[in-house]
Amino acid sequence: MIRPSMRFLSVAALIVLFAPALRIVAQQQVPPAPDSTTAQPAPPDQEQPANTPSAPAPSAAPVFPKPDPDNFTAASPTKEVVNAFLQANFGWDENRMWQVQAILKTPVDGYSKVIVLIGDKTGKVKQPQVLSFFALPDGKHIFAGDEILAFGERPYAGARQQLQERANGPYRGSASKDLELVEFADFQCPHCKEAQANMEKLAVDFPKARIVFQVFPLPEIHPESVIAAKYGACVTKMAGSSAFFQYASAVFDGQEGLTTPDGATLTLNSAVVKAGLDPAKVSACAAMPESKATVDASMDLGKDLGVNEVPILFVNGRAIPANAPYDILKKIIDYQIKVDVISGQ
Repeated sequence: MIRPSMRFLSVAALIVLFAPALRIVAQQQVPPAPDSTTAQPAPPDQEQPANTPSAPAPSAAPVFPKPDPDNFTAASPTKEVVNAFLQANFGWDENRMWQVQAILKTPVDGYSKVIVLIGDKTGKVKQPQVLSFFALPDGKHIFAGDEILAFGERPYAGARQQLQERANGPYRGSASKDLELVEFADFQCPHCKEAQANMEKLAVDFPKARIVFQVFPLPEIHPESVIAAKYGACVTKMAGSSAFFQYASAVFDGQEGLTTPDGATLTLNSAVVKAGLDPAKVSACAAMPESKATVDASMDLGKDLGVNEVPILFVNGRAIPANAPYDILKKIIDYQIKVDVISGQ
C-alpha cells in the first residue's frame, strides 16, 4: 500500500531501477493495441484476399542515434560507471538495451546530468524512452525526480550491509545471509496480503535463501497495523520464527477483521491460538515498551533504507515490489545470485 504522498512513475522500463517509487497492483500487463498493419478478419459475407498476411511482420529493435561527443562535458561519473550502474539494474532483462547519450556539467559544481536512452530488443516499444538523472558530488547517489537513490557500480552494497547487520526479524530458510530476502510489510495492507503467495513460492524455489519478515505498519491509513505488529513481535519472542509465520499467515487470512479495534482483537487472538500460544499472555506482552521498541526498530531500518511503501522485498539489498509478477521476481533473484557470486560479495 502506497502512502498518500507518494507519486507514480509512468515509464514501465524503470520498474526495477526506481522500485521504491512504484506500487505493483496488477499482476499482468495490458496487451498493446493491435498495430494498424495487422491483418483483420474479413467481414462475414466477404472473402478475405489471398495475399492478406496472417501475422504482422516481426518488429525490429530501436536504433539509437549516435551520441555526440560534445555532450560528454563532465569528468564524473564516467560512461563506464554509468553503464555498470545500468547493468546492475537492468541486466536481469535480456531484452533491455540502453545507451548513455550524455554526461553534462551543470551550473552547480560537482553535479552532472546523465541522459540515457532505453529500448526493448524485441521492438515491442518502438520509440526509445529517455531516462535522465543528476549524479551527486559524492559519486554514490543520484537525484531522479524527487528521489535520492544509491548509485555506482555496486549500488546495492550499502543497503545489503545494513540489512545483514540490522534485519533481525523472524526468518525462515537458511541461517546464512549469502542470499537474504527481506520483506517489509504491513499486516493490514491488502497488497501485502497478495504478496504472500509470492513469498511462499520463493521459499520453495530458493531453499538456501534466508527470508526475513520486517514489520512496517502504516498507522495513518491502517490503524490496527501497529498492534498486529506488536503481537507478532511477542509471538516471535515467546515461540520463535516458526510460530511467527503461523501467526502471520492467520492474520493475513483474516485481514478483513482488522477494520475495527474489536475486530482486530478477535482476529489477532485467533491468530495467536493458531500459532500455539495464549492470547492473554501475548496481549500483555504487546502492551510492554519492549514490544513497541521492536516494532520501532524495524520501521527505523525501513526508513533508513528509503522504504515508504509496502510491500517491498530486498534481494541482497536490491529493492523490488514484493507483489510484482512472480516470473520477474524470480528472474531478478537468479540474476542477483549470479552477480553476487561473480563479484565475490
